[in-house]
Amino acid sequence: MPFKGALTASFFLLCILSCGKADTLEERELTVEQAGGGRVTLRVEIARSAEEKQRGLMYRKDLAEGRGMLFIFDRDQLMSFWMKNTYIPLSIAYIRSNGTILEIWDMRPLDENPVPSSRGVRYALEVPQGWFGRAGIKAGDRLLLDGF
Repeated sequence: MPFKGALTASFFLLCILSCGKADTLEERELTVEQAGGGRVTLRVEIARSAEEKQRGLMYRKDLAEGRGMLFIFDRDQLMSFWMKNTYIPLSIAYIRSNGTILEIWDMRPLDENPVPSSRGVRYALEVPQGWFGRAGIKAGDRLLLDGF
């Protein structure tokens, strides 16, 4: 019996360590400069590694207003996102290397149809569906990405 208890304890410790690491992403404030001169700030989780980008916002049940996830890539490229295992309705902005928002799309929960960018971009920003419109953010506005 002591072996079974030690094995169970080891399993739980491994689960706690691995689960905590997978869910802990760097968080930062991100500012969007609107074409009209206004600024909007939101709090984002940063997805840099391949594992972080692949998981994205999968399996989550909610995402608060004014929160999001910024996906950072090493070079400009055509991108395509889908909503596999993603339960939250999202909007995605594809963003050029200079921070300019190229386009914004709405995405449906669990929809596995790809939502592609029309041109090469460096970043993607996912937020609760409709947040860009509610915040007055549109294509042509610019993310201030110094330090990202």
